[in-house]
Amino acid sequence: MFRFLIRRAIGALVILLIISAITFVLFYIAPRDPARAACGKICTPETLALVKQNLGIADPLPVQYWHWLEGVFVGRDYSSFGHCPAPCLGYSFRNREPVLATIEDRFPTTLSLSVGAAVVFVLVGVGTGMLAAVKQGKALDKIASSASLIFSSMQIYIVGVVAMYYLCDQWHILSRPKEVPFDQDPAGWFSGLLLPWLVLALIFTANYTRMTRSQLVETMSEDYVRTARAKGLSRRTVFFRFAWRGAMGPIVTIFGLDVGLLLGGAIITEKVFGLHGIGALSIKAVYDNDLPMILGVVLVAAAAIVFFNIIVDAVYALIDPRVRLA
Repeated sequence: MFRFLIRRAIGALVILLIISAITFVLFYIAPRDPARAACGKICTPETLALVKQNLGIADPLPVQYWHWLEGVFVGRDYSSFGHCPAPCLGYSFRNREPVLATIEDRFPTTLSLSVGAAVVFVLVGVGTGMLAAVKQGKALDKIASSASLIFSSMQIYIVGVVAMYYLCDQWHILSRPKEVPFDQDPAGWFSGLLLPWLVLALIFTANYTRMTRSQLVETMSEDYVRTARAKGLSRRTVFFRFAWRGAMGPIVTIFGLDVGLLLGGAIITEKVFGLHGIGALSIKAVYDNDLPMILGVVLVAAAAIVFFNIIVDAVYALIDPRVRLA
């Protein structure tokens, strides 16, 4: 198991290096010049050259990438900003502060939003899908299938606005979304994020309900499940020991990808509810043409997805030992 995880970790590191190189090239060969954007309206060629030198973008592109990569591991010195300790993802042209410091300031909001929503849509979605599979063909199954189809067709920017209007402003059932540090006020943190959790989970819950139901229905028709039933095992034992375990593989995969994407920034959700997380930061960076910030957010999102893929591989290895040989 340990060797299996080491191989996956090395592969993840290579993937992140490739992603960083591609992202660096794509953003730094963009038509808009970040030095000119930082220079201001009145910018002479001499001033522009000085700004490029201060920002560290006067060198050829491969040299810039090497300096950036070096800063990630050992830190980097900027003539205009000073020393950026490792891991240094660069300095923001607009904010005049390290990119990593800004991301660390915004990440707790995104983490709280992602984890809370993930708990809701996994418990509700998988639980509803299991009930629908057990009650296949009955009223509960039909209701769950129809509801999941309806909810999966909804959009967050519609559901979020409607939910805030009725649940918060008209009926006063829930508090309007707000950002409260968990360590300062756990109750305020919970109430401030409850509505975004429910709205975000509503869309994902529908997908997990349908997937869980379909996987369980397919698994319960397998020969080894029928054999377990024929040997006289109880229905609960057959369901949880054989059918449920065999159906969890695809669900674990999708869950890892979904959580990784959410940690990379739930852009629409954060925008709708006015939350200042990684998603809102990425939108602002695009508007400001803040290329180091964009690069940093992209790498954080990629790292989150790669990290949860490793976790998915580990869970797969526990569920099915044959995966360890891959």
